[in-house]
Order: sequence, then C-alpha cells, then structure tokens
Amino acid sequence: MFASLSLISLLVLFCGIFYFTYSEALPAGKQGEAADRLAQKMLDALAYEAYEETQFLAWSFRGKHHYQWYKNRGLCAVQWDDVVVQLDLKNQGNSTVSVQGQPYLGADKELLINKALAYFNNDSFWLVAPYKVFDEGVERRLVSQENDSDALLVSYTSGGTTPGDSYLWHLNEQGIPTSYQMWVQIIPVPGISASWEDWITTESGAQLPRFHKLLFLDIILDSVRGTK
Repeated sequence: MFASLSLISLLVLFCGIFYFTYSEALPAGKQGEAADRLAQKMLDALAYEAYEETQFLAWSFRGKHHYQWYKNRGLCAVQWDDVVVQLDLKNQGNSTVSVQGQPYLGADKELLINKALAYFNNDSFWLVAPYKVFDEGVERRLVSQENDSDALLVSYTSGGTTPGDSYLWHLNEQGIPTSYQMWVQIIPVPGISASWEDWITTESGAQLPRFHKLLFLDIILDSVRGTK
C-alpha cells in the first residue's frame, strides 16, 4: 500500500513538474495590419496561389489514417482499419460508409461519419494549417518575441471540431513555419510546441510538411501528394 502511495506521489510530482516546465500563458498580441502582413508573408513563402489551385491532396497520418481529398469539390475518402468513409464536406448527409468493402447502413453509420470528420479535421490541420490563417472566423495577432522577432498568433473563433483553439506560429526569415505553440482543448498543457519540418514542393507547387515533433511524439505524414 505504501509503495502504491509513493508511486502515485511520484506520478503527481512528475506531472506537476512537466506542466510547469512546458506550460505558457496565451500571449495577448496585437491585431491589425502588421499581423496581416506577417500572415501574408507566410502564405507567400508557401506558394498560397499554388495551394488554391491544388485540386487533389493525398496523405497518410502516422500510418493509421489515409486520405484522398478532392479539395475544391469538398469530398474526401477517409480510411482506417477496414472502414472507408466517403465524406461530403459540404453536405455531410450525403456521406457514405463501407466496411470490409461492403456498403454499411448499420446503426453506427452516423458515428463512423462523425469519427471520419473528426479525423479529417485534425489530420488535415497538421498538413495545411498555415493556409487557413485568413479563413472566416480566424483572428490574427502579432506577438513580439524576446529575441526581437515576430510571431503570428492565430485564433479560431468558429469552425472545425474545436473552435477556440489558438496557435502561435514561429517563422524563419523567409516566412516558412518552423514550429507552433498550441493552446488547444485536446492538450492539457497550454503553450506546448510542435515542429513543422521536412517541407516538400508538391506537383501542384504547394508547400506541405511531412514531419512534426511534439515532445516525445513523432507525427509523420506519409505519401504526401498534391496535384492540380
């Protein structure tokens, strides 16, 4: 019993140290033209016009979820295990489900569609989040850093699965993201950082990442493709 209590105490202590080591308060930042200019610099560095003209995107998220996204048509095939959901992102009621290659009309159909949408919202964000900084319901703020550089705070007031999330983008001199800090509902440690690395130029000309480092977790995006 005493050994169990000691283990619990050590776990609580570790969690406390971890929280206070990595957590940061959400910075205030300043809205306005300067923030928008920095956001535009990031878009220019990532060839935003080429991304807009990209019709098809495909990728795998950590080898578990697989996507074929017809971006401008609002359609995406989401596959995991033996489930394939053909998501209609413009009219979710038109989405279809197959299990083991057969159409599925069972009681869990709606749950599977909602699960696929949640996967898509999360996993596509790790692929194309920089391109979303001027989406409807997004607020942008300029945040001055201690090293005299500027970072871009992006807050989502609506849309997606978890509106209210905020991200502080850190950019290199060219405007390409190198990492962001997150204040998100799904992660209990505020301000934790994830890298944005291994950028590639797709066939369409859009710039997309293939790797993120989140503490001890590697987030690998495989088979990344983008075509017009």
